[in-house]
Amino acid sequence: MAEEMNEFGADMLYTLEDEEGNEQEFEVLGELEYEDAVYCALIPYYEKEEDLIQDDGEFVVLKKEMIDGEEMLCTIEDDAEYEAVGALFEQQLNAMFEEEDEEA
Repeated sequence: MAEEMNEFGADMLYTLEDEEGNEQEFEVLGELEYEDAVYCALIPYYEKEEDLIQDDGEFVVLKKEMIDGEEMLCTIEDDAEYEAVGALFEQQLNAMFEEEDEEA
């Protein structure tokens, strides 16, 4: 069973490297626990608000794992696991935005 997603502030930034060695900063949207593992949802971080507006709005889901005694964010290799966790993040993010719309 998934736990509630924890929200983080904009100060939770990670620099990630893709397969080609390109680095990009990501902001943590939140994290959740699912089947005894912890996952993070991240979106690209932009210093300029107009760059954020032009982004496609997709987020990345990574799994927290302990490697050599250090906590790392790792790619989820299993497609079914990635889809399940991604769907949970989508549900929780949609619910969060719906609550904000109701308050406004």
